[in-house]
Amino acid sequence: MNAPTAFPDQQKPVPPYKHTPLFPLGPDTTPYKKVTTEGVRVETVLGKEMLVVSREALRALSEAAFGDINHYLRPGHLKQLRSILDDKEASDNDKFVAFDFLKNANIAAGGVLPMCQDTGTAIIMGKKGFRVITDGDDEAALSEGARDAYLRRNLRYSQVAPLSMYEEKNTANNMPAQCEIYAEGDDAYKFMFMAKGGGSANKSFLFQATPSVLTKDRLLAFLKEKVLTLGTAACPPYHLAIVIGGTSAELCMKTVKLASARYLDALPTHGSADGNAFRDLEMEQEILAMTQSLGVGAQFGGKYFCHDVRVIRLPRHGASLPIGLGVSCSADRQVLGKITKDGVYLEELEHNPAQYLPAVEQSLGGEVVQIDLNQPMKEILATLSKNPIKTRLSLTGTMIVARDSAHAKLRERLEKGEPLPDYFKNHPIYYAGPAKTPEGYASGAFGPTTAGRMDSFVDQFQAAGGSMVMLAKGNRAAAVREACKKHGGFYLGSIGGAAANLAEHCIKKVEVVEYPELGMEAIWRIEVVDFPAFIIIDDKDNDFFKELNLG
Repeated sequence: MNAPTAFPDQQKPVPPYKHTPLFPLGPDTTPYKKVTTEGVRVETVLGKEMLVVSREALRALSEAAFGDINHYLRPGHLKQLRSILDDKEASDNDKFVAFDFLKNANIAAGGVLPMCQDTGTAIIMGKKGFRVITDGDDEAALSEGARDAYLRRNLRYSQVAPLSMYEEKNTANNMPAQCEIYAEGDDAYKFMFMAKGGGSANKSFLFQATPSVLTKDRLLAFLKEKVLTLGTAACPPYHLAIVIGGTSAELCMKTVKLASARYLDALPTHGSADGNAFRDLEMEQEILAMTQSLGVGAQFGGKYFCHDVRVIRLPRHGASLPIGLGVSCSADRQVLGKITKDGVYLEELEHNPAQYLPAVEQSLGGEVVQIDLNQPMKEILATLSKNPIKTRLSLTGTMIVARDSAHAKLRERLEKGEPLPDYFKNHPIYYAGPAKTPEGYASGAFGPTTAGRMDSFVDQFQAAGGSMVMLAKGNRAAAVREACKKHGGFYLGSIGGAAANLAEHCIKKVEVVEYPELGMEAIWRIEVVDFPAFIIIDDKDNDFFKELNLG
């Protein structure tokens, strides 16, 4: 017979409870602009002043936020880009990429072309004070605002709904949003809005380490190995976030995301016996110096793999040591918001990024080799074969655009015994998917996507005469290098994160070739002029990223 559970003795003395917040943030020094005073009022309820917020105020704030963060950046991020141009230790390629990002920011700030073609998953975090009353479903109101921004602006719909385990359909409005609302604070409703692109989201890693790692030498060695695995596919320079510890795996990774957005910058810089989170400023500088020594640089070699590093230490279960890594990429898209009795506010982003451009355009990136893409593929390959890896190129002519879904459909043809279409053999293949085309433009924002997702197709396609010249961003698997050596192919790297600049200056014509039902993942034909690229993998078993241990 089981004995009943004994109730604890309520008379047993225990010390008074003193609550210590896990994340004790300092004062909010964010510069805000007022969006509206509509939909906000103060009512007295049970003798207390309560902030009453309408559904429309929530919707309007969310729409304004997702409009702003796809076109404007924080001044601090832009200052960091400019500092690369002024740094004598920065490589030519570092400077070339940074300068391209500044030009891209200037174009995006016009409010027509978004800064990146991947306009992200809409992520919303709210902290609702206990004296705040709303009309009803806050998640629905905030999500509607995000949806409206994507429908009304030239943004891309990236969300796909699972119809079954293997069938998916684009939702055609970028919904659903990820919305999390917490009860925290007094008489204000505070928010963080984030547009998270797939490339940087894919560079979020959780490692279940053991407490034996917690010595300085072992931890730094562990982190160096893991930082290298980030590669360049998510468009560096990065804002790198590292979190050591956590009361759960999910808290560790949540902290990574917030730290990458600099949301936790006002944490204390030391721990306590109560178990609060803190920033380790010394380790941040050590890891930043380590990233500068790797040689990866801003995508094509150099010093600026990272703009900065955040290292946050959390309490943990004695038997667990979760370690999280993540980044915010060159499309550094987040903005704070708040609703108070005085109105609806949004963080003030930089609307005049031109002030960070050099007065006179510099000659950056070294000598440039012109490539005519309208000549036969055999001649394109012969021209590329004369140049070493890391050579900077300027491409003019026709390219075919295809990514995941289109590659899968072409593979089905091969597996049925059908040949690849001629257009896939006669032209370079650009891995990309465009945002909406604004009125009067040839193209919407149209930057490269992550090359690694197409790695498994390369050998099969090159054996069939296709994908002989590929253009995308980031490092690739060894199988791609081996396929290029065997079949005489090339992989060219384009600058990730400069989609508005490419649309404004380089892409002159866009038309659907096949599979229009795939939306932005259809196969497109584009005409380009002076499209920038670098030779990353050649036909002789050379791989730029292999030299950096990223291959």
